[in-house]
Amino acid sequence: MSRMSDCILCPRECHADRTAEERGYCGMTDRMKIARADLHMWEEPCISGERGSGTVFFTGCPLRCAFCQNHEIACDRMGWEISAQELSDILFRLKEKGAANINLVTPGHFAEPVADALKEARNHGLDLPVICNTGGYEKKETLRLWEGLVDVYLPDFKYMDPRLAEKYSHAPDYPKAAKEALKEMVRQVGVCEFNEDGFIQKGVIVRHLILPGHTRDSKDVLRYLFETYGHTIYLSIMNQYTPMKWMGEDQDLSRKVTRREYQKVIDYALKLGVENGFIQQGETASESFIPPFSGERPW
Repeated sequence: MSRMSDCILCPRECHADRTAEERGYCGMTDRMKIARADLHMWEEPCISGERGSGTVFFTGCPLRCAFCQNHEIACDRMGWEISAQELSDILFRLKEKGAANINLVTPGHFAEPVADALKEARNHGLDLPVICNTGGYEKKETLRLWEGLVDVYLPDFKYMDPRLAEKYSHAPDYPKAAKEALKEMVRQVGVCEFNEDGFIQKGVIVRHLILPGHTRDSKDVLRYLFETYGHTIYLSIMNQYTPMKWMGEDQDLSRKVTRREYQKVIDYALKLGVENGFIQQGETASESFIPPFSGERPW
């Protein structure tokens, strides 16, 4: 029986019967749906490099944060239904385009068919590293469906304060869930490894997006990550928060992160002793960094 017939794949545990056309909190039935599949150049240097990351954007999301940059697809306004076999075929097309890796963005609510597609692709010779790019709001039981299939985990760790998690993602349990998920990810793939060209082959990179006015929570996130995992994981500290039109008049979200705010968080990371990580330089808070969801079939 599919786990989607009484869905508890994500921490929401909405119990929707997605196999009977009922939509879960993620907004999806059991039919896998993607909105884009192409080379993506805007990830960390060890992921995109000059070759690009073969990225598949899945429609729907169990979080749907107030500041989501992929709002169109998170809320199911775009996408095409595909089978596990079709997804496997798409992965090979991305390899043919020269992708350095396969990058699956927000795949958790389709964990079973994604696992089927990865097994099919591996059985037919797909030899690129597979990256699971997630909001961090996952269940360890679901992550275990991908053990041995995913080489690199690229989760967010959005909040340490449950009040912020409730305000912006309606998920006060986010910090607890993200901690448990990250522990499972590290158990599966271990310490980061890179090839001779600098591309990551296995390991965990944790992203943290600084929100305007919330540098204290950012410091709390970084302290937890470093004190818990030290140099086992890499940290990616991002200043690219971009106010979007659909956010309304929330004053907390109406501006970009200032240089002073970003530098304050970077200085704190250095004070902690963080050595393995990525920072962003220059003007990155721009809608140009949001992938173009053109409305055309992604293959």
